[in-house]
Amino acid sequence: MANKADYYETLGVKKNASKDEIKSAYRKLAKKYHPDNKETGNEAKFKEVQEAYDILYDDQKRAAYDQFGHAAFEQTGGGAGGNPFQGGFSGFSDMGDLGDIFSSFFGGGARRNANPNGPQRGDDDLMRARIDFIDAVNGKEITISLDIDETCSHCHGTGAETPNDIHTCSHCSGRGFINTQKRTLFGVMNAQETCPYCGGSGKIVDHKCSSCGGKGYTRKKKDITVKIPAGINNGQQIRVSGMGGRGLNGGPNGDLYVEIAIKEHSYFKRDGNDIHIEVPLDFVDAILGTTIEVPTVYGEYNVTVPSGTQPGQILRMKGQGIKDLRSGKPGDQYVHLLIKMPTSLSKEQKQALENFKSASKPSDSFFSKFKKAFKK
Repeated sequence: MANKADYYETLGVKKNASKDEIKSAYRKLAKKYHPDNKETGNEAKFKEVQEAYDILYDDQKRAAYDQFGHAAFEQTGGGAGGNPFQGGFSGFSDMGDLGDIFSSFFGGGARRNANPNGPQRGDDDLMRARIDFIDAVNGKEITISLDIDETCSHCHGTGAETPNDIHTCSHCSGRGFINTQKRTLFGVMNAQETCPYCGGSGKIVDHKCSSCGGKGYTRKKKDITVKIPAGINNGQQIRVSGMGGRGLNGGPNGDLYVEIAIKEHSYFKRDGNDIHIEVPLDFVDAILGTTIEVPTVYGEYNVTVPSGTQPGQILRMKGQGIKDLRSGKPGDQYVHLLIKMPTSLSKEQKQALENFKSASKPSDSFFSKFKKAFKK
C-alpha cells in the first residue's frame, strides 16, 4: 500500500477539484491509456486511472479517501499495531454497523437502504472519430458501427424463459445479501455480504431464457448516425444517448461520447475560429497591384492586392473564417502573401526591367538608402 500512487496525482487534479474537473481529467487519460489506443495505450495505467476515478467521483468514497487514504479500501491480513484499518477488514465494506456510522458522517447514510436489485444505468463509453478539415468546418453526418448490448426482447432482461421461472431466493429472502458476523479490532460485528446463491439478484431462475441464455441481454451490431455540428474543434466530444455500456436489472444503457479528431488540411490552418492561408504572388503583381481569386472554406472569393504590396503582407477576409459552434458568428480568414521572384527571364522581360532600372534614380534604390544610413 505504501507504494500506491495518490489518486489525485494519478488523475492530475488538485485535492479541491470539482467533479466536472475529475471527470474531464479521467476522460483524457482514459483515452490516452486505453488498450485499444495503438500509440499510447497502457493497460496498467488505464486500470490505475479507472480506479482513481471510481474513488474520487463517488462523494462517499472520496470523503473516506480524504480522511483515511488508501487504508479505507485496502484489504490485508495484518495484525494488531500500525494502521487500524489493516487489522483484518476492508475499509468500510466489512465493518458492518460501524461502516454505516461512517457512511452517515460522509453523507451516505441512505446507501444501506438502496435496492440492490433495482435498475442500474450502464457506464459511459468513449470512442474517437476522424474527419476531414472541411467537414469539421461545414458539419457532416457520419455513420459509426457499434456492438451494442440490448435488453433481450424475449425475457425483457429477466434472464428467465417465462415469468413463472423466476422465484425469490429463499436464502436471502430476495434482499440480495445475507447477514454475517466478523471479528474485528472492535470485537464481533455484524456485516452484510452478497448472497452467494443468487449472486445478489435476489431471485432464482429455474429455466434460463432460450434467446439470451439467461444473460438478460443480446449483443447486436448497429450502424448509428452521428451529426457533426459545423465549427467543431479538435478534441471536442459529441454525446450519443443510450449507446454506451449495458445497464443492469433493466436499467438504461450509458451514453457514448464520440471524440472528434480532425485531419490537417494542406493549405488551411485553423486558429480558434480564424483561418490562415499562404498564397503565392508574382512580384510584378505585388508592385502594380492586382485582383486574385483566393480559396476559402466556402469557395473562391476575389481579393484586391494593393500596389506596392510587400513580402509577408497579410490581407484580412472578414467573415470567411469558421462559424462559432455556439453563436454561429464566423471568424476571419487571413491571407499571407508570398512574393515570388522568377528564376529565369526572357529577353523581353530583361529589357523591360532594364528600362525600369534606367528610369529610376540610383539614389532611390533601397540599397543606396541602406548605405547612407551607415555614413551618418
